Amino acid sequence: MGDPWLSIIGIGEDGLAGLSEASRKALASAETVFGGERHLALADAGSRGRAWPVPFDADIVLSCRGRATAVLASGDPFWHGAGAGLAEKLGSDEWIAYPAPSTFSLAAARLGWRLEATVCLGLHAAPFERLVPHLAQDARIICLLREGKTVGDLARWLTQRGWGASLVWTLEALGGPREYIDQHRADLFTKDIAGNPVAVAVLAVGGQGIPRSSGLPDDLFVHDGQITKRPVRALALSALAPRPGERLWDIGAGSGSISVEWALCGGAATAIEAREDRVANIRSNAAAFGLAHRITIITGTAPEALTALEAPDAIFVGGGLDRAMFDAIWSPLSPGARLVAHAVTLETEALLGGLHQQHGGELMRIEIAHAAPLGRYRSWEAARPLLQWSTVR
Repeated sequence: MGDPWLSIIGIGEDGLAGLSEASRKALASAETVFGGERHLALADAGSRGRAWPVPFDADIVLSCRGRATAVLASGDPFWHGAGAGLAEKLGSDEWIAYPAPSTFSLAAARLGWRLEATVCLGLHAAPFERLVPHLAQDARIICLLREGKTVGDLARWLTQRGWGASLVWTLEALGGPREYIDQHRADLFTKDIAGNPVAVAVLAVGGQGIPRSSGLPDDLFVHDGQITKRPVRALALSALAPRPGERLWDIGAGSGSISVEWALCGGAATAIEAREDRVANIRSNAAAFGLAHRITIITGTAPEALTALEAPDAIFVGGGLDRAMFDAIWSPLSPGARLVAHAVTLETEALLGGLHQQHGGELMRIEIAHAAPLGRYRSWEAARPLLQWSTVR
């Protein structure tokens, strides 16, 4: 087995001076050096340097396979860097990595923050809404931005959402001779930041994060009335039992509220909805919660829309289940996968009753009433009764 042909090298703002001896040796022996223009300048790559295309394309590096090649990345190449994207396409004997301290590590060290208790996000090409699941009183967040001018946009975004009292640090060129750190209050931020890229640290103050319990308030979602209401949604999610990394099929997704809450638990969801206006609502809700990267939306109906989908760990059918749909969704389920179906019509109730008898699980009738005005008094206003069948494959 020969030496790896690819060296993945983390480089900081101190350039060559901050590299280990092994990193410098690997860099010196490389025929081609890939990196951002800033990285190439820091490493004095000269004519060997090839700047990354935007967006990043790992296949360009693979075209040099077998020849001594180096890739430069900021700090730790495996933390929001190019490292993992390259390693997953290579054999373990083809590459070697020489990481340096990440920007996150340097920022935490400057601020005196516990890195293990700090949320670290790369927002180079992601919307600020990715922050939504992490914003809570006194939360500490370090995020990387592509351009200095977006710091002001971030400060305004925080202010508009009630987090204007948050403290914001701009951390530029950490670890190098041009290092500069400044502290601001989000709603008073007026400074122009010229450096690219830039790290921003946020100590969240003044706002309210989203609750962590199942069954978020209905008014947090855009909907046309077609939404699994909060109490029923909480019961459905309890039965669906979301776990990080799992996939949900949300059939007849309506507003996508089940998909959103599933994704907030760390999973991925595929929301299937026939109506275009409701698809637009699902898209809006996914974006508002910073979960567009976790929720795939398919315009169509089941079972036709399910044929090419990756098998799920759980399925939710909010209504309209019939025998043909059940047969189509039951077979792809692996052992241990969950199915939760709701019914409000007598016909679907009869179907769920038969399926419960055949496949077991739990059959539950849900009747909920809310206090509502009745003249000068109050009385109970009952919601339509609902049947929930939940089972494990």
